[in-house]
Amino acid sequence: MSNVPADLKYTKSHEWVRTLADGSVEIGITDHAQHALGDLVFVEVPDAGRAVKAGEACAVVESVKAASDVYAPLTGQVTAGNAKLTAEPETINTQPYGEGWLMRLKPAAGALAAAELLSPADYQKLLDAEGG
Repeated sequence: MSNVPADLKYTKSHEWVRTLADGSVEIGITDHAQHALGDLVFVEVPDAGRAVKAGEACAVVESVKAASDVYAPLTGQVTAGNAKLTAEPETINTQPYGEGWLMRLKPAAGALAAAELLSPADYQKLLDAEGG
């Protein structure tokens, strides 16, 4: 069974969102997503300053099995990409909700409220429906 922390919000495409104290958000892929991909061998994160729109492919995670786009869960401006992942992509496998974050984003005005994010309970229902 996948780990679904109660303090995060989720997307149907298996990204997680953590709201930080300054109002920005941290984004990564879920435990379920990293398990499905397997051992990650390459990660491309967006550069700080990049503007992203909700639903836009903005990062890539690649394993020995497959490459997968990561989608921005909301519209905003990237404030940081996790440079550690360039040298240590496996960090996502071991700490998907910690050091394995992909990017930090300053949401556009109203973007967080408008985002179609799932509660932990709703994300767990999605996983159950997918057989995960």
